[in-house]
Amino acid sequence: MGVSFPKLSLSKAGELDFYSFRLLLISIALDLDLSVNVSSNIFSSIDLTYIEDKHSGLSTQALLNIWSHLRGRRARKSNDTGIWVPTNPRGAERLPPGIIVPETDFYSRRLWGLPGEDLIIKPRYLFTFTVGYEQKNNIDAAVKKLTENFTILLFHYDGRTSEWDEFEWSKRAIHVSVRKQTKWWYAKRFLHPDIVAPYDYIFIWDEDLGVENFDPEDLKSSFTQKGHGGRPGWCTDPHLPPCAAFVEIMAPVFSRDAWRCVWHMIQNDLVHGWGLDFALRKCVEPAHEKIGVVDSQWIVHQTVPSLGNQGEAEKGKAPWEGVRERCRNEWSMFQDRMTAAEKAYFQAMGIDPPNSTAR
Repeated sequence: MGVSFPKLSLSKAGELDFYSFRLLLISIALDLDLSVNVSSNIFSSIDLTYIEDKHSGLSTQALLNIWSHLRGRRARKSNDTGIWVPTNPRGAERLPPGIIVPETDFYSRRLWGLPGEDLIIKPRYLFTFTVGYEQKNNIDAAVKKLTENFTILLFHYDGRTSEWDEFEWSKRAIHVSVRKQTKWWYAKRFLHPDIVAPYDYIFIWDEDLGVENFDPEDLKSSFTQKGHGGRPGWCTDPHLPPCAAFVEIMAPVFSRDAWRCVWHMIQNDLVHGWGLDFALRKCVEPAHEKIGVVDSQWIVHQTVPSLGNQGEAEKGKAPWEGVRERCRNEWSMFQDRMTAAEKAYFQAMGIDPPNSTAR
């Protein structure tokens, strides 16, 4: 059945009159086909916030959900395949669920033969380094400790990739090159949880680490449930950072499930990751039992200032000074965003927040 309503009016520039919008809601409730005299792109310019402010009984999210539902109904009716599965990944609703592959991997494949015979072994761990060529000896020493259970992925911040072919293992590694970027910039863009899903653990390491006493296959044998350490006056709570539920992020190892949460917490524009180590505990429960240090597998941080050298001299400051200043600014920005996000959540839920855990 088709029903035609009068042309929808706009109360201000780009704002849909509330009562005209109610016609849309009524049409859905009555399960009618709605034919409205309004251009197809008008909803992209509707100020839903204005509607919400004028009529607090309907939230913006509720209006968006209704509009999404309406679009889905129209899509089903105009779909020649007769398939519409709203629980499929967004954009894939027209596909039968059995053909959808929502995850992928870094496994190399042959160009010949049967696909099922491509992989003799499926590595269980992903080891990533963000590297410059000058630290090649450190990386070579670390990679030589890895077995066939590891996929090796190098992020090159200096643009030098072909030189690494002097190492035989480099020809089997995956190389991603974007100049002057940090490991968290790479991680956000190339380590989506649906890409690294096949791996039990994901290593996201710096380049300036000594690994003489490191055994990558023995990480779980001596896990210690603690954080950075207990200097006098540091800890107000023995279960909170920096004395528990905390590790520095120069050499973190994430489980698959923990990384799925952490990846979503990484901000696109905050590339240095400062403050992220204090927030990791938001992704596991109880954090003081599931975040810790592997004491027997100790490594040495050589403190090579390679990242600072990737900056540029500006306003009389040395390259490393500008980089360090941005690191500190990003830390404050991340804390402010987390605080604001938590506050907004509790307000929307109408509940009193617990003590703030954002700082």
